[in-house]
Amino acid sequence: MSDLERDLRAEGGPVVLFDGECPLCNRSVAFLARHDRDHRLRYAHLQGRFASQHLPAELRSAARDGSVVLLEPGADDRVSLRSAAVLRALAHTRAAWRPLAALAAVPGVVPILNVLYAYVARRRDQWFGRHDTCALPDASFRARFMD
Repeated sequence: MSDLERDLRAEGGPVVLFDGECPLCNRSVAFLARHDRDHRLRYAHLQGRFASQHLPAELRSAARDGSVVLLEPGADDRVSLRSAAVLRALAHTRAAWRPLAALAAVPGVVPILNVLYAYVARRRDQWFGRHDTCALPDASFRARFMD
C-alpha cells in the first residue's frame, strides 16, 4: 500500500482538492457535499496543508488554472484533474448524479469537456469574483474537510 493510499484510507476515502479562493469552486464543492449523502468524499483547499503534504508541486499549482483534483485511494492511486475529477467525484454522490460519472470513461468526452472547463476557468474570476482567503467550510460538512 502506498503512502498516499494509506493516508487517504486513514482520512476516510477520496479527496476533492479545489481552489478555496474561488467562489465558483466553493459552490461546486457545496453541491458535491449536499449530494454525497454517504459522506464518501473528503475536501481540501489546493492552497492548504493537506495539498502541500500530499500533492506534487505541479498538482498544487493547478489552482492557478482553476483545476479540481480528485485523489482516489486504491490499487492505482488514481489522480483525476479538471472535468475528469468532477465526473469521477459525481460517482460518489446520489444515484441521480452517478450516470454522469460514466462519461469519464467514454473516449473523447473528457478532452472535449476540458476545453469547456478551461473556458470557464479562464473567466471564473471575472464572472464570480475571488475571495482574499480560502473560504471556511460550513458546519454541515466541516468533519469532511481535511484542512
